[in-house]
Amino acid sequence: MDFKNLFEQQKEFFNSNATRDINWRIQQLKQVKQLVIENETALLDALKSDLNKPAQEAWITELSYITGDVDHVIKHLRKWAKPRKVRTPLVVMPGKSFIQPEPLGSVLIMGAWNYPVQLVMAPLVAVISAGNCAVIKPSDLAPAVSAVLAKLIPQYLDNNAFSVVEGAIPETTALLELPFDHIMYTGNGAVGRIVMAAAAKHLTPVTLELGGKSPVYLDKSTDINIAAQRLAWGKWMNAGQTCIAPDYVLTTKEMVEPLVKALQHQINEMFSQDPATSNSYGRIVNKRHTERLSTYLDSGEVVQGGNFDAEQQYFEPTIVVNPELDSKLMTEEIFGPIFPIITVDNYLSAKELVIKRDKPLAAYIFTKDKNQQQDWINTISAGSQCINDVIMFNAVPELPFGGTGSSGMGRYSGKSGFDNFSHLKSILKRPFLKDLPVRFAPYTDFKFKLLRKIR
Repeated sequence: MDFKNLFEQQKEFFNSNATRDINWRIQQLKQVKQLVIENETALLDALKSDLNKPAQEAWITELSYITGDVDHVIKHLRKWAKPRKVRTPLVVMPGKSFIQPEPLGSVLIMGAWNYPVQLVMAPLVAVISAGNCAVIKPSDLAPAVSAVLAKLIPQYLDNNAFSVVEGAIPETTALLELPFDHIMYTGNGAVGRIVMAAAAKHLTPVTLELGGKSPVYLDKSTDINIAAQRLAWGKWMNAGQTCIAPDYVLTTKEMVEPLVKALQHQINEMFSQDPATSNSYGRIVNKRHTERLSTYLDSGEVVQGGNFDAEQQYFEPTIVVNPELDSKLMTEEIFGPIFPIITVDNYLSAKELVIKRDKPLAAYIFTKDKNQQQDWINTISAGSQCINDVIMFNAVPELPFGGTGSSGMGRYSGKSGFDNFSHLKSILKRPFLKDLPVRFAPYTDFKFKLLRKIR
């Protein structure tokens, strides 16, 4: 399997400088928006087929996310692309110093299956804004969405600059052998390491969005009903298959029972007493992942749910209290609708537990205590944080999105996406005026003293 010709044709088009034209970029971005708007039904149907996503949930988290992102980028793109002036020190005067953003070249975008539209198209928006070409590899675990994108992208975007490659491991392996100028991968850490190793052969920079176990701390000052509603929405949206979903809750013993009852109430409110019949509740992506989730129920007390049907890819919203900290439920990213609640003595013990673990993609705290809020911000390292809510930082286009440590590297969304897929080239521009002799040999004590002063 050889994609070398595709890659070389794309690079040849990039070298024509067509993608540097801001008007060309804006036109491609408008086409992305048109693709989503004009094919809303086809995209929603594909998401329903792959993940049983409710139309409203799919529209909010995938389609409207893309169109809103496009609008924001188009509004600011000309400003982002302008040279950025910086101070020029006396030692190099007269002169002008500035940063000139320029495109990288050809970017490989490897999407994920849990949000198969958003996690292809949002990186693509950033890639286009920076003036790059792209080879797009949708996830083979979301075959309906992959097929729709493979059909639509060539119809709407410049085929010289953008191509879709469908397939699984063989196609991905072949693509990773090519010397792309940047690779964007969203998925798990195991594959992330493979991507990074392949990129290292060509010294290709990577953006990795890898997830992890995003913690929640909740204390007795919390408005339990509001907190439970927000937690239930964030946890069981897309049947828990969200990289920034709250993974587990840390709270004191006195709060466990009220929290469980409030979450149970929210499950009934959102998905009815039988979520299997709810039009608002999704499905696990495949049988294998459903069975994987079932192995997480051998530790702790299941106080809600626990029922599943692997053939139907259904897993009930589930709450488990106090699983062992070394169990699979508490050492692996759950990526499903199981919600562990862990009893801790106090805020300090909760914080200590989080700090000892890998850095998560997101970290959440529910408290009215402003000192605790600020301490959480100051001491918990995570890709992003919400105070008294979950996930909603993703609705703020100027907040960068990305991980840290084992949860990933690189940022995108808004200006951070433009910068991430640009080379920020440093430029000093000087006239032909005679220089101070202090910089040139022969070196003297007088020149040395003078240089120290003007530096």
